[in-house]
Amino acid sequence: MALDLTSLPRPTRDDSTVGTMVRGLVGSEILRIAAEIRELVAKGRKVCNLTVGDFSPKEFPIPQGLGQGIGTALQAGETNYPPSDGVLELRQAVQRFYERSLGLKYPLEGIVVAGGARPIIYGTYRAVLDAGDEVIYPVPSWNNNHYAHMLGARSVVVPTDPEKGFMPTLEQLAPHLSTARLLCLCSPLNPTGTMVDPGALRAIAQRIVDENKSREQRGQKPLILMYDHIYWVLTFGKTKHVTPVELVPEIAPYTVFVDGISKAFAATGVRVGWGVGPPSIISRMRDVLGHVGAWAPKAEQVATARYLDDTAACETYLQAMRRSVDVRLEALYQGFERMRAAGLPVRAIAPQGAIYLSVRFDLVGKGDLKTNDDIRKRLLEKASFAVVPFQAFGLNEDSGWFRLSVGATSVAEIEEALPRVEATVREVLASR
Repeated sequence: MALDLTSLPRPTRDDSTVGTMVRGLVGSEILRIAAEIRELVAKGRKVCNLTVGDFSPKEFPIPQGLGQGIGTALQAGETNYPPSDGVLELRQAVQRFYERSLGLKYPLEGIVVAGGARPIIYGTYRAVLDAGDEVIYPVPSWNNNHYAHMLGARSVVVPTDPEKGFMPTLEQLAPHLSTARLLCLCSPLNPTGTMVDPGALRAIAQRIVDENKSREQRGQKPLILMYDHIYWVLTFGKTKHVTPVELVPEIAPYTVFVDGISKAFAATGVRVGWGVGPPSIISRMRDVLGHVGAWAPKAEQVATARYLDDTAACETYLQAMRRSVDVRLEALYQGFERMRAAGLPVRAIAPQGAIYLSVRFDLVGKGDLKTNDDIRKRLLEKASFAVVPFQAFGLNEDSGWFRLSVGATSVAEIEEALPRVEATVREVLASR
């Protein structure tokens, strides 16, 4: 007979069995909302799900060559531990990929592979920061507040505004650069789907170089830039992705890139990411990630290496991927533009990159809606339209801004949902 342990204590906020850090660690608001949607769908509710930054394999299958390559590698017995910095073939393929696509040739010692981009972000934080160090990040942005908490770092939060695409400017960052150890930027940006202006990025990068020259003379540790561009191949229209290193090459010793296949190839569950940067930092990240076992599975690494080198197959897939994402983003954007033209209090920022659209429902204080979460719940309840408020990305005020993610829905579902959304907004306005 089995020993019944089902009555073991459940977690509480003041649970003395765990440490102080995890007692103060807040779970993902995005995943909480996503779980709510899954429960509704399981009960038979049809929902236009624009919550998680993931892909429906039905709408966005991974590349056929990549999937076949994983199966071939498994059958070939590629099932043992990979090297702690990634299999050599993949690191070489990433090296060629960056040289070919970004014009940046890094040494192999400056490339580390991990189980997706999240370990690369954690590894950067862990390799650079000591407890109490300052980390600067704009909001809204993805999960920097949680990583800073886990590392015992001091968060320096820089609020941004929609007129600049929620991207920080040098003027906003400058007051904090002299005391910070890490600056975190992301472009295309999760959650907004916007991209940094090249002139603004050049100015920020040059200021970091100047700051670090002064620090070197004073014998101080440099300011490091973590540049998350996991969505860089997904750009739309005339918008062009740029990197700080191409704009200001002198910043290369102080820049760590966060990247991988999760978004570019709709392969979020395949778990292959990489960090690229100066070997002085990357080698320490390798040691950290090796100790926590955060490497990507070997078969997936072998398959990814072979797929990245198939340049024709990659470009064919990415062209189709960009078209599929863009048509969904445009359907949403044009739908909200029509609502705005009709005088409704909604606003969307034209899509630039990634799989996200920023939309404002200016409904706080209208009817009985007092917060962003009230708006979210009303849209879900009345319109079966599931979105994520910017509070999930570190923004505190109830400004009405939301992230809409198109990876798990179809154009037909979007077009069916938009009239329901419009009717819901009109109903709120009529109830004032």
